[in-house]
Amino acid sequence: MNKKELVASVAQKKGISLKEAEVALDGVLEAITDALHQGESVLLVGFGTFAVKERAARTVYNPVTKKKMQYPAKRVVRFKAGAKLEIVTGK
Repeated sequence: MNKKELVASVAQKKGISLKEAEVALDGVLEAITDALHQGESVLLVGFGTFAVKERAARTVYNPVTKKKMQYPAKRVVRFKAGAKLEIVTGK
């Protein structure tokens, strides 16, 4: 499902226009993005948690050139499924 299909689904389920659904979805995504940029986690009870984690620097091996390369440490976004999604995914 892409964004356009998601907006259409929300509009249909909630009985609102496509434009209203798109504005609402954009607002939610912007709020989540802003919180993650500030280092906060976002907990949506039953759905899941978005959080920023530190990934340590590591040495990797390139099988083509047979050389070792160093990957720097970086921050990445993690998502942990909540109870409602775990039922769907079978975990």
